[in-house]
Amino acid sequence: MTNQSDALPVLVIDGASFVDFAGFVREFSQLLCHGTWNGNLDTFNDILRGGFGTPETGWVLRWVNSDSSRVALGHDVTVRWLEQILRTCHPSNRASVEAGLSDARHGQGQTLFDMIVEIVHDHGPGGSESEDGIILELR
Repeated sequence: MTNQSDALPVLVIDGASFVDFAGFVREFSQLLCHGTWNGNLDTFNDILRGGFGTPETGWVLRWVNSDSSRVALGHDVTVRWLEQILRTCHPSNRASVEAGLSDARHGQGQTLFDMIVEIVHDHGPGGSESEDGIILELR
């Protein structure tokens, strides 16, 4: 019996290749056919819809050494990322970013790793944008 993902293109991210969010951005950007990603998570969401350097139809995002990434994109990195977001976010988003920042400073709430995984899952089976057909394999 063949797994559905066996017939799909596979793009691989190696968690051993980076130690911070900037490294993840570089690693993911290498998967894109045309250009680079700037690290904005809204843009990441758009890229996953296809047509921005990723396959137009379903594909597998295989994240090897994902446990290393879970640590590298943990609460400490999330604090620094949210501090940067807070400097430029729209005033209507400020309270939400401040709440996330407070949680991250206390080692609580979603990490950058969690946010990225959630976005990818939204584009796969059972997600709000499941028609994109992205299957995330954390290894």
